[in-house]
Amino acid sequence: MERPGPSEVAGSDASGPDPQLAVTMGFTGFGKKARTFDLEAMFEQTRRTAVERSRKTLEAREKEEEMNREKELRRQNEDTEPTSSGSHVVRDCSKSSSSDTSSNGSEESSDSSDDELIGPPLPPQMAEESVKHMEENISRLPPPLYEEEEDDDDDGDSEDDENPVQKIPDSHEITLKHGTKTVSALGLDPSGARLVTGGYDYDVKFWDFAGMDASFKAFRSLQPCECHQIKSLQYSNTGDMILVVSGSSQAKVIDRDGFEVMECIKGDQYIVDMANTKGHTAMLHTGSWHPKIKGEFMTCSNDATVRTWEVENPKKQKSVFKPRTMQGKKVIPTTCTYSRDGNLIAAACQNGSIQIWDRNLTVHPKFHYKQAHDPGTDTSCVTFSYDGNVLASRGGDDTLKLWDIRQFNKPLFSASGLPTMFPMTDCCFSPDDKLIVTGTSVQRGCGSGKLVFFERRTFQRVYEIDITDAVCIFFSPLP
Repeated sequence: MERPGPSEVAGSDASGPDPQLAVTMGFTGFGKKARTFDLEAMFEQTRRTAVERSRKTLEAREKEEEMNREKELRRQNEDTEPTSSGSHVVRDCSKSSSSDTSSNGSEESSDSSDDELIGPPLPPQMAEESVKHMEENISRLPPPLYEEEEDDDDDGDSEDDENPVQKIPDSHEITLKHGTKTVSALGLDPSGARLVTGGYDYDVKFWDFAGMDASFKAFRSLQPCECHQIKSLQYSNTGDMILVVSGSSQAKVIDRDGFEVMECIKGDQYIVDMANTKGHTAMLHTGSWHPKIKGEFMTCSNDATVRTWEVENPKKQKSVFKPRTMQGKKVIPTTCTYSRDGNLIAAACQNGSIQIWDRNLTVHPKFHYKQAHDPGTDTSCVTFSYDGNVLASRGGDDTLKLWDIRQFNKPLFSASGLPTMFPMTDCCFSPDDKLIVTGTSVQRGCGSGKLVFFERRTFQRVYEIDITDAVCIFFSPLP
């Protein structure tokens, strides 16, 4: 057998593999040239196709909109044809009436004769029928609303708005059972969602109106001051902290869930000058948050001082105010409060005086009225009006008085016959400054405690709410 020569082998390589063999072995795709793709051309073609489709879609939408517009125009024309004919009739009638009046020489004919009819006139029979039809439709219309009745309604609404008694929220009532002893403190958070109560049983209870069921039970109860009676509870303006004032010498601040945030330090009772101690040395009476500065509050005590504090610095008070008699002797403050702007501090004392300081000047009071209430009685509350010009004081002498701090030499008004049996009976202004409310007390079985409302402008007793069969001590309006 002869071997193939080099030329024959080269020829077979050049001609490529045997087609039959390639099919048998599955190599049919081998040896072909790879296909190349122009990506830019493909993207351009895709873009053109998308643009063309978008254009066709927009044209189709425009055609549909045009057709819809034409249909609406046709419908409007069909609807306006009968009304236009009616208007021609009215014009014809008005023209005929104007011609009649022009024969009499009236001036109205010149104005009505300017109208011109378009198209041929209607036959007289059809014109009369159309006029009768329009007159019948007009007679069926409801009577017009007279302006006088509207004015009367407006006057009634304004009278309701001007009557502040209508705004007193006394439509609903529930009873929350705090305990068996006197409830001496009450605080409502700024949002009105939670209530905190304290009493002579040392308990502080938290109430959540949103999560309360038909049992009306508190969701938390604690004794933050151990064996001391609770005298004052007040939410901060932001609602995240509560100032707790008890019968001890140290006020506490707790968060809205009852966990302690800070406790004021106790002062050294062996130091004579109370301004040199770091805190109170005797029982507290009440406390109040600053209305503008977050974390600042004040307290008053039996050590004859009013002290301001900061939550961030519980180891020492911020400033000390020392009430004095006209002879310069110490006098115990029984209640204290800030003005609405926080620039003034007011305190009522056991000698019956009311003293007001500039918050930044602790030496001498800015205003001092020495016989605001009877000496020896505990004034239980002083509060400023929302406009900042009037001060209300609730005395232990069963009176409620109003004072103008711009002329602090005599009371504006005074109401008597408001018995009180506890040194924390409150008073406050309504949010619109039109009403003043306070509570009254009676012996158990001798009547009911009441909330009594006075109109600020005239100081007339305008409303009363019977609360319990004993005492109404403390209440809290929504800020």
